[in-house]
Amino acid sequence: MDLRLPGRPWLRSRRPRRTLAAAAAVVVLAGAGTWTAVASDDAPPVRRADRVMTTGDGVRIDTSFFTAGPDGRRPAVLLGHGFGGSKEDVWEQAEDLARDGYAVLTWSARGFGRSTGKIGLNDPEGEVADVSRLIDWLAGRPEVRLDKAGDPRVGIAGNSYGGAVALLGAGHDDRVDAIAPAITYFDLADALFPGGVFKKLWAGAFVTSGGGCARFEPDLCSMYERVAESGVPDERARALLEARSPSAVADRIDVPTLLMQGQTDSLFPLGQADAAARAIRANGAPVDVDWLAGGHDGGDPETDRLHGRVRAWFDRYLKGDKNADTGPAFRVTRTGGVDSTDGRAQLRGASAASYPGLAAGTRSVPLAGREQRFANPAGANPPAVSALPGIGGSGGLSQLSSLGVGVSLDFPGQHARFDSAPVARDLRVTGSPTATVRVRSTSDDAVLFAKVYDVGADGRQQVLPSQLVTPVRVEGARAGKDVRLTLPAVDHEVRKGHRLRLVLASTDLGYASPAAPATYSVALKSDLTVPTAPGVSTAAAPLPAWVVWLPVAGAVIALALLLTGRRRTAAPAPDADLAGVPLQITGLSKRYARSADRYAVRELSFRVEKGQVLGLLGPNGAGKTTTLRMLMGLIRPDDGEIRVFGHAVRPGAPVLSRVGAFVEGAGFLPHLSGRENLELYWAATGRPPQDAHLDEALEIAGLGDALARAVRTYSQGMRQRLAIAQAMLGLPDLLILDEPTNGLDPPQIREMREVMIRYAAAGRTVIVSSHLLAEVEQSCTHLVVMDRGRLVQAGPVHEIIGSGDTLLVGTVTPVEEPVAEKVAALPGIASAVRTDEGLLVRLDADGTAPRLIAELVRLEVPVTSVGPHRRLEDAFLTLIGGSA
Repeated sequence: MDLRLPGRPWLRSRRPRRTLAAAAAVVVLAGAGTWTAVASDDAPPVRRADRVMTTGDGVRIDTSFFTAGPDGRRPAVLLGHGFGGSKEDVWEQAEDLARDGYAVLTWSARGFGRSTGKIGLNDPEGEVADVSRLIDWLAGRPEVRLDKAGDPRVGIAGNSYGGAVALLGAGHDDRVDAIAPAITYFDLADALFPGGVFKKLWAGAFVTSGGGCARFEPDLCSMYERVAESGVPDERARALLEARSPSAVADRIDVPTLLMQGQTDSLFPLGQADAAARAIRANGAPVDVDWLAGGHDGGDPETDRLHGRVRAWFDRYLKGDKNADTGPAFRVTRTGGVDSTDGRAQLRGASAASYPGLAAGTRSVPLAGREQRFANPAGANPPAVSALPGIGGSGGLSQLSSLGVGVSLDFPGQHARFDSAPVARDLRVTGSPTATVRVRSTSDDAVLFAKVYDVGADGRQQVLPSQLVTPVRVEGARAGKDVRLTLPAVDHEVRKGHRLRLVLASTDLGYASPAAPATYSVALKSDLTVPTAPGVSTAAAPLPAWVVWLPVAGAVIALALLLTGRRRTAAPAPDADLAGVPLQITGLSKRYARSADRYAVRELSFRVEKGQVLGLLGPNGAGKTTTLRMLMGLIRPDDGEIRVFGHAVRPGAPVLSRVGAFVEGAGFLPHLSGRENLELYWAATGRPPQDAHLDEALEIAGLGDALARAVRTYSQGMRQRLAIAQAMLGLPDLLILDEPTNGLDPPQIREMREVMIRYAAAGRTVIVSSHLLAEVEQSCTHLVVMDRGRLVQAGPVHEIIGSGDTLLVGTVTPVEEPVAEKVAALPGIASAVRTDEGLLVRLDADGTAPRLIAELVRLEVPVTSVGPHRRLEDAFLTLIGGSA
């Protein structure tokens, strides 16, 4: 089937294929090649044929060809590898695509693996011409579908070096039908010489991983040596790299393109994918953009998820499957805290119906600071530290940054900094912040490294999002010059009470700075403008398949044990005195994996009664999620016990049928209606249809006529309510909701609150874990507050909010941290925490308000008011000592 039909805006007219100088070379596939049947648990097996292609200039290209299934023609895929790798690196993905009905060709690029020739950094006359030769060969294979003689249906995918050749192949050869490049560049000159500054560590890593300068084409080798010696990229160097960049053929890349770019990537940052997306979309082609968690500096590469997107992309645009779910037009992976069981970052996706670019929904953040003078030291030493190229495989600084751990280093006297006021509410930055500064230098040129830090409420901890900086060379700086800074594109959440800090440093370890000493002066000329991308909403993560099938799996395991006569350790007998108590937790403890003395939950005890809506609160790492997992029987505690209606909870316990759970969202089949999804889920549990109480659950969830529509038409709020309805199937006596309002707007949050209240009104019990304290205050009747795995306080909401031992001290000006520490150390004071209004002070048994006021006057604290606090947020901060 030919997808090039009239009326499709992304389709190209058939231009004569561009003739490359090397295209006239004779292509020979040496011998019959080596055929191998690749073992697989799935039938049919994958067949691999290894062959060598010889070009007219004597270069030998090592290839592998993969097919599976019956004879017949199918679309083809070319898979490129990363720099320094070989064709073997992509064999696993090739096998998966072959099983999915593609003919897949992998190859080792010139100078890598067993291929010969010099490395040309995707030279149009070298590596890109080789792609056209590979397409020529595919056109002659009986396994490959043709659009016409000599024109196979073909897509190209690859990471980094292989991603660039996918873009270049589409620009140079009109036979390419779809591409899926990942973590790659659009303009190699801009990537290695950003802002006119030499990215020396990454450039050196390129040369080293390529086997040394002599392994590259002579022009590239001499260019590198010239720039590395001078530290300054010249126009010849830039022109050489631009000619090898997809940007050179930007106006001719007009095929469906899936761009996957890494957030933790100081080599090819998000701006490279943004430039590619804008250029290709201008040509009328469909473009989807995906910001993954990993990148060249480390982090999670999300391999399985991205391979699935690539396969779906090719299913739609190569196979012509209009029902293939290619995902949202824009998706970004976000870190949702740390898994209490293994310490790993938890990932969840956010998406938008269109790509927002890097400047959507801008917000102005005022900065403060006078003009500042600082030094560029002789030899640019010692250098500031941001990213460290080369350690990505062992974790990378960017991965630590995603977890809120800053490892950046700026030396005193070598940078200027400008701070914002504390942000009044959580601020999600999605895109490239901008600012304008006035730069003067005692030298003709200045080289500066701009970065925006997230500074904690205590003013001490600061995090550089994704460890990224923007280098800029300011020419003619001696006379003074206004410079507009475009900071690195990031997706980062700045918490309420944190500050944004703009830093301009004179050095950076990864870049070449002027060796001559100089003095720079920098003054603010504008506020910091940050993009918020309001159309991007965090989606609930799919419910793991093992949760969906847990009841069935439990039944199968129980039957197997019964038939073999084997028994698990006898479960504790039911406690008749607790038969009417929905939940009692006693002495519950769970250690971190592979740790004997570090606890996710420790000696936790509390009780929940019928009709309560209980809020489970605590900062990240408090142990809330681990507690919920033990409650649902998904993991076993190390000590203590959980009883639901008097029955001990353990994996597969029958009493779990009385528990419904909504944890990190639910996965729905988009083409089915809401009702059909719920019916399918209930059928998977193996329980009778009449036990589902489907209509009652749906009435409580309040979905109305939307139940008959396909889930793909649902808003985020409707999906959340459908997920809640799924958890309520069977009308469980105990309903557990983990962050049920994530990604919802205020009206949707209000609806979710009403759902919880209606459900508990019938005598059932709801436990909700949420970070929205104001919402918890309105919807919950009782609270359990945890910190560092332990219980801090439990009781009715009104008692915790109105507890008389906590006072809000209003002050004329913000209280400095040393003063707060002095107040906390006073006799009769249990804790003192700074807030926007002043201090939250919790009295111990010996403390009194008059004594506190006297001490505050003695310490010269500018007190304007003292009274009991009335907000849950205040109580929460007081109880956990500000550790949130």
